[in-house]
Order: sequence, then structure tokens, then C-alpha cells
Amino acid sequence: MGLFNKILGSKEEAKAKVNWIELTSVAQLDDAVAASKDSKVVIFKHSTRCSISASVLNKFEKQIGEEYKLYFLDLIAHRDISAAIAEKFNVVHQSPQALFLENGEVTQHDSHYSILELTF
Repeated sequence: MGLFNKILGSKEEAKAKVNWIELTSVAQLDDAVAASKDSKVVIFKHSTRCSISASVLNKFEKQIGEEYKLYFLDLIAHRDISAAIAEKFNVVHQSPQALFLENGEVTQHDSHYSILELTF
């Protein structure tokens, strides 16, 4: 593992800290929307090549409550899903980015360090 990977950490390390559901298909977006009708949902879009994204993810995991169902999107591996999220929820793609869903709708979203200022 190189120095860059040590700084950023792996996506496996990130997912181990909280109970993430990895988004690996566009079809799973419908699952996230359906889940948001019963519980609060967060979709976290993460770039595994970006130190800002890694830093925000680390801080986010320390702040987020257990009442959320958390979906993790590796942007490097799944650009198509990110594009589908932008289209489905009418938000501009950014990285890192968090979208909070309730009752099938995005209630709040932001990117970079502003994610940490959202109401959890």
C-alpha cells in the first residue's frame, strides 16, 4: 500500500466504520428511495482518489446517527450511478456529496466540508 492509500484509506476501511450499503447498480437507487419511506436515508458519494473526500467521510462517520440507512457510492468504480443520482434527484454532481432522503425526496444535500454542516 502506497503513502497515498495510507492517507486516504481504502473503501473497505471506510465501510467498516459504519454499516454502509454499497451502491453497485443503478437499480439500487429505487431501493434507497423505497427505504426512505420507512427510515431516513443518506447516499454518500465518495471519491477514493481524493483526500478531501476521505477527510469528509471520516468526519461524517463520526457524526452520523444510527437512525440513518447509509448508502455508499464509490464514484471511481460507478460513475454511471452518480450520473443517475444527478438525474433522478435533480442535483448537480459533486464529490464528495451527501444526499439525505425522506419519503422518497431529497430533503437536503451538500458537498465537500459543507456536508458536515447539514442537520443530522
